[in-house]
Amino acid sequence: MLYPQRIHQFTKEHTDTLAALLCGVLLFFGWFALHLGWLGFALLFLPAAYVIGGYESAREGLTTLIKEKELDVDLLMIVAALGAASLGLWRREYHLIIDGAILILIFAISGALEGYAMRHTERSIRSLMSLTPDTATIVNQTGEETIAISQLQVGDEIVVKPGELIPTDAVIVSGYSTINQAAITGESLPVEKTVGEEVFGGTLNGYGALKLQVHKPAASSLIQRVIRLVEQAQTEAPPSQQFIEGFERGYAKVIVIAGMLLATLPPFIWGWDWETTIYRALTFLVVASPCALMAAIMPTLLSGIANGARQGILFKNGAQLENIGKVRAIAFDKTGTLTTGQVQVSQVIAASNYTETSVLKVAASLESSSEHPIAQAIVQAASGLEWVRATEVQAIPGQGIVGTAHEQQVIVGNMAFIQKYVNKLPQELLEVAPSLEDEGKTVVWVAQGDEYEVIGIIAIADMIRPEAAGTIARLRKLGIEQIVMITGDNQRTAESVAQAVGIDQVFAELLPEDKLDVIRSLQQKYQTVAMVGDGINDAPALAQASVGIAMGVAGSDVALETADIVLMADKLEKIDVAMKLGRRSHSIIQQNIVVALGFIGLLLIGIFLGNINLPIGVIGHEGSTVLVTLSGLRLLK
Repeated sequence: MLYPQRIHQFTKEHTDTLAALLCGVLLFFGWFALHLGWLGFALLFLPAAYVIGGYESAREGLTTLIKEKELDVDLLMIVAALGAASLGLWRREYHLIIDGAILILIFAISGALEGYAMRHTERSIRSLMSLTPDTATIVNQTGEETIAISQLQVGDEIVVKPGELIPTDAVIVSGYSTINQAAITGESLPVEKTVGEEVFGGTLNGYGALKLQVHKPAASSLIQRVIRLVEQAQTEAPPSQQFIEGFERGYAKVIVIAGMLLATLPPFIWGWDWETTIYRALTFLVVASPCALMAAIMPTLLSGIANGARQGILFKNGAQLENIGKVRAIAFDKTGTLTTGQVQVSQVIAASNYTETSVLKVAASLESSSEHPIAQAIVQAASGLEWVRATEVQAIPGQGIVGTAHEQQVIVGNMAFIQKYVNKLPQELLEVAPSLEDEGKTVVWVAQGDEYEVIGIIAIADMIRPEAAGTIARLRKLGIEQIVMITGDNQRTAESVAQAVGIDQVFAELLPEDKLDVIRSLQQKYQTVAMVGDGINDAPALAQASVGIAMGVAGSDVALETADIVLMADKLEKIDVAMKLGRRSHSIIQQNIVVALGFIGLLLIGIFLGNINLPIGVIGHEGSTVLVTLSGLRLLK
């Protein structure tokens, strides 16, 4: 029962390709019959080739003419082909019917190629929608139960067996495995994941069984947010395509008027016979039509979008692929963009007679009772160590935390808090702490004992993404004239991060409206400006920028919906990949336009010199259309 459905689905998706194929077969049989002198069979096969190969073009052309009162290329091609067939019947030169059928066939092939690019793009992007399973297996008091994804609640524990798709974003609470994230992030190799790490819905579990805890609503998972983004994104023609489409409308009218004049005036002016006049007018209609010009842009952009999707770069439309290749300045948010957005222990410095391990164990014993991000970072750093949870714990907000562990008083907090309990701080730690703070790190002091002896300090930082510095360097090599950081964080921290990654200009302590003003000022100087961000406070700047780029994993819903491009893996190195794709697509489009206009010019000169007949005109014109379409498909690789 499935085969008829599959055949129907295949036929529906590949109608243009099948029509071009059948048109070619019928044309061959018609030509063969005519070659053998079987006129009756030829006049049976050739009209069928016209109808099957030209139906879609005729329908679109007539629809445009009736509803929009505009002429387009499709209708011009059909008129030229029917004119050639009529002239062939009139003069009994049946090879002209073959010429018209060749025109229909090549036009159908170029349409099929553009359809292939469109389908390839849609498959690459919308394949996301089939990534998530419909159900999940949860663990409850009665054992395991299978429920719909929509019924999952925050806090539910789910099990994922080897080889199964992960149903939603969650955190691993037990187990170890490798996760294939290629469909979401574009990473070619599976990633190792263990307890405490986040996994994403739609990714494929490897060899290990996992128990996960849902930490956000299923509807807010990365894959669901991207699906909504794709569904809501409006298809927008890029500026170059809008120009070409506008040009085509006026150009088609000029061609029709010129064709009518060419079909009527030469017998009176130059003494041509009517058959020659009409024949050349039909040839003129064919070669002067801007088919190749129309095919110069969209196949290229569609191929670039598909290429980007395979690499974890989601372009909302072709306009943004085109725009990113023109970017001259780029602004980065700091937290969650240049940095991971999650604080981590960067350094542990022990006082004399103590070790880094002992400092971490003491701090973790206290901080395990706190939900503060700094506490969680310390506990995570000590996850491989053995320590006992402290008792009698008391937290003083904004200062620190005290308690008892191993029958000793323990205290963790900032320097001012520690000094309330400790008479003297170790000189070696006093010397190193200011330099850590200058780097934008938070310094946590750790003390223990009845007299609270300081045993060390722990530096906490929002870690810079490892790829950030390399990305900035590559952007400079690409010729980006200005790279800035715009952040709401304090000036000292922002400058330390900017210095580490190679950004020269910093705008810090900004409100969302201030970020917007910075983007506007950059646009006044550099015209095309990109903005990279992830948070709600970045949304106004993302919307104002010529190209807004959002971090797909860390990004808020508002940022994802506002941005023009989404980096699925939160990998900054994909930015220069996107820019290279944009520049490559722009280069191919320029090449295609030159080829298209060059062919039209040469063929028109040939017509008036009398050296080009209809078959050569068809092959030259439609051949150039196929050539520029194939040229655009190069970006699929």
